[in-house]
Amino acid sequence: MKSRLLAGTAAVALALVGALLIIFYANGADQRALASTEPVDVLVVKTAIPAGTPVNDMAASLVIETVPAAGKSKSALSTLDNKANTVSAVDLVPGEQLLAERLVAPDDAEDEGATKVPAGFLEVSFQLEPQRVAGGRINVGDHVGIFLSFEDGAYKPKLEDPTTQLTLRKVLVTAVQGAASAEKPTEGEANPQDAALPAGALLLTVAVTDVDAGKIVFASEFGSLWLTKEPLDAQDNGPRIERKEVVYK
Repeated sequence: MKSRLLAGTAAVALALVGALLIIFYANGADQRALASTEPVDVLVVKTAIPAGTPVNDMAASLVIETVPAAGKSKSALSTLDNKANTVSAVDLVPGEQLLAERLVAPDDAEDEGATKVPAGFLEVSFQLEPQRVAGGRINVGDHVGIFLSFEDGAYKPKLEDPTTQLTLRKVLVTAVQGAASAEKPTEGEANPQDAALPAGALLLTVAVTDVDAGKIVFASEFGSLWLTKEPLDAQDNGPRIERKEVVYK
């Protein structure tokens, strides 16, 4: 009789302990769930930001949104504090949270941009004077428009007046360097290729299709090239061939 009473008492005690454990676990789960829904601020891309954009120029393209804690990426930023002198490592698209690893030192962004070629594209290089390259202000990751000009025209098979056309649009620049000088620099003199803004010609490499690469090579051999710095949102009013009789219209 006494043993049955002790067993019953122990069973009741175990039941009470189990119930208390379930209550404590449920309360903890509720607290964890509540913590995951607590609102937090996060920076979100509002308009597209091209790779290489300085962090100081991003403010207008970012917006602060409030999201549940569980919906915030682990490395997402809520402020640009301590990110001075960094640039976007890749193109940032609207709607994505701004991650810490997306902001890198300018040199790192240029190194990445120099090797990132769109699938199916090839690279071709050509040399131009700075005035033909937006004053030499073209950088890796920029997009350019490429004008092709021919002294005898390229509109008809017969000879005609000179023609110019903005033929290639929003072409990705994968490398920019100063063209090698014919004279070797003297000891202690900076090499032109190492200059931040080369005084001489620039050697540019762009990523294009095989057909567009052929156009660039042909124009380099038998005509001339002129580049514009062309952001992805630049207006595109369609192809137009410039000739003397239409250039003033």
